[in-house]
Amino acid sequence: MTQEISRLPVSELTALSISVLEAHGLSAVDAKDASEILVLADLFGLSTHGVSRLVSYTDRLRLGGINAEPNLKVDALAPALLRIDADNGVGPLVGARAVRAAIKAAEQTGVALALVHGSNHFGPVAPYCYLAAQAGFATIIASNATLSITPWGGKETRLGNNPIGFGVPRPDGDPVILDMALSVAARAKIRSAAKAGESIPMGWATDAEGRPTSNAAEALKGFLLPVGGHKGYGLAIMVDLFAGLLSGASYLTRVSSWQDNPDQPQNLGHFFLVVDTKRLGDSDWLIERMSDFSAIVHDTQPAVPGSAVQLPGEREFMRMKAQIAEGVDIPSDLLHELGTLANRRT
Repeated sequence: MTQEISRLPVSELTALSISVLEAHGLSAVDAKDASEILVLADLFGLSTHGVSRLVSYTDRLRLGGINAEPNLKVDALAPALLRIDADNGVGPLVGARAVRAAIKAAEQTGVALALVHGSNHFGPVAPYCYLAAQAGFATIIASNATLSITPWGGKETRLGNNPIGFGVPRPDGDPVILDMALSVAARAKIRSAAKAGESIPMGWATDAEGRPTSNAAEALKGFLLPVGGHKGYGLAIMVDLFAGLLSGASYLTRVSSWQDNPDQPQNLGHFFLVVDTKRLGDSDWLIERMSDFSAIVHDTQPAVPGSAVQLPGEREFMRMKAQIAEGVDIPSDLLHELGTLANRRT
């Protein structure tokens, strides 16, 4: 059965997202900042982390698992080092405020690191890298997450599918942005294969005993495998050390599952490292170097004739521009549910 799709102008989708969050206790300003991140996610084509997340966010807001009126506290430990207490706020709101606080500090120091604790799922990394790039800042941004990956060689989940992203601005065009989680495949893909009675590629997941499997049903009983094998596992560990341990947030098995305990704070951690590229050279300098860099990559002879070699993020920016011009595609049943949520008061 084909899923029905509705198309909304960006302004209408943004207004709907704001209405949903306001209906669940957020102030107009907080709802606007959080919605900016969620709508950017949809514009980039990252719909699993866009406005669809309002369904789970509002569930937790109603249950008290997320604080609708957080008092975010920014503690400057040093001119270029911030620690932010998110006060259990909605993740995209926390992320939007944190990246702006890091940028403000780096405007004075050239580089700044913001470590966040007491947060929740903050959506994809790309919107934060994009906002920073628009202001001329390069970024490394990451978060820890609910448990889904077993340590390399193990058979128990002990760390999350911790996302990490990088961004480099380009004054005369789109920035280069890489946004990646650290599992080979999302559990949703495995769930779809199991429902269809299909197998999955070896290397996506293990069974309950930690053995690689192509059986989707067995994989759902087991664990996601990290991208790059032991290297991806190591990267997930390092993300958690920075985002979780150093920030003062929960880490590894200390992170509360929003699915199992939706009424409890997760205490997730994030980090935002921003670099003011304007300190490195003027716009012409960066334009020239980024143009040369891009040309070297784009001039690569493609393995498949007629297919272009692209930089990270180029496909997402093409989708973004198309949806800004034509509207954002949203499943009709989700649109109906969001409309219901916007009219529900806590």
